[in-house]
Amino acid sequence: MMGRGRRKKEESEINLTPMLDVTFIMLIFFIVTASFVKESGVDVNRPGAATAERKERGNILVAITESGQIWIDRRQVDIRAVRANIERMHAENPQGTVIIQADENSKNGLVVKVMDAARQAGVAEVSLAASVEEG
Repeated sequence: MMGRGRRKKEESEINLTPMLDVTFIMLIFFIVTASFVKESGVDVNRPGAATAERKERGNILVAITESGQIWIDRRQVDIRAVRANIERMHAENPQGTVIIQADENSKNGLVVKVMDAARQAGVAEVSLAASVEEG
């Protein structure tokens, strides 16, 4: 009689291994497919524009501060290295676009140089970021 009671107890255990496998597979799937937010590395005071449009996919962000510093991928970059950095990031994602986040008090000549470097790096679509004005 003791043998029957022990057998019922062993049969009533729940095997959690398949459930854990499915959970880990779902976790890996969500991590791989998640889109990560990219930042330029510095906050700039962008000018406002009534006709500004929201862009969902800007993969290469370049920030230009009021003092003339250029930031790409959370690192300060010299103007001579902008093209090489954009080429490297564009090689990782060929469909990527460049968005320049220039401070409203930054020098216009520096913005043009960064735009030119992005075009020379092979990026067809270069945009300027502006704050959307409520109107």
